Amino acid sequence: MPNVLSTAQTAEFNEKGFTYARGLFAPDEVKLLTRAMEEDPAVRDSILDRRDGEGRSTRIALWNRAGDSVYGLAARVRRMVDTSAALLGGPVYHYQSKLTAKEPEVGGAWEWHQDYGYWYYNGCLRPDMLSIMIGLDLTNRENGCLQIATGSHKLGRIDHTPLSPTQNEVDPKRMPHILEKCPIEYCELEAGDALIFHCNAIHRSDANRSPNRRWTLLICYNRVDNDTFTKVDDRYYVPLDHVDDDAIRRAGLRLSRGDGQEHFASKPYVPDLRKAS
Repeated sequence: MPNVLSTAQTAEFNEKGFTYARGLFAPDEVKLLTRAMEEDPAVRDSILDRRDGEGRSTRIALWNRAGDSVYGLAARVRRMVDTSAALLGGPVYHYQSKLTAKEPEVGGAWEWHQDYGYWYYNGCLRPDMLSIMIGLDLTNRENGCLQIATGSHKLGRIDHTPLSPTQNEVDPKRMPHILEKCPIEYCELEAGDALIFHCNAIHRSDANRSPNRRWTLLICYNRVDNDTFTKVDDRYYVPLDHVDDDAIRRAGLRLSRGDGQEHFASKPYVPDLRKAS
């Protein structure tokens, strides 16, 4: 399948910094992805707690390679790869995937930040990067859906400040002025919907104080010619083996092989801005 976005959706991404691909994954595919996130020992053993300022925890798992598991295949299907390449203007590779699990009533908040505010320190020279957030559950205001400051990707990379050992945030002195120019949109998703957003789009999410969990799978891409100039972690370019769009169904509930193919992270990457400056 080629780029799934219409001309209008592409224009929305360029203008607002994000767009939606509703129903990008069918219910049977979402079921397989959800079961993999729930049942795969490799995912479960890699779960990390990322706490907010109130001590609430978001459970995450991070991996840097797209392997042969059902969630690896999700990053390799043409509808994902071709759409990302079209938006970024060139061939892409898999940069990172992440499960973000906000459990009922205890899931933590994320403060305003840009993904490129982190990824810049991985050695990516340009913000030719994006994320595709796939709803595994209904994701709405009540359970802490993503909020994006509309058009904020046009501001470029903004200085971040340390918030906690596990989070940095956009300079809080700037945020009130940014929000005067860039109104907030609450990005609500049904299971199987995808939110595609630019790496400089400023975003956050509230804590999940509802009785319903909010699980999402985020798959991130970098343009090949924007490969990291440092090789100290494993987010540098590795060729991406595309697969056809029926690969998830054909694979069924295929979990990690257990040989480290996915390169699960042992801790979240949070640049030490005091040292970096």
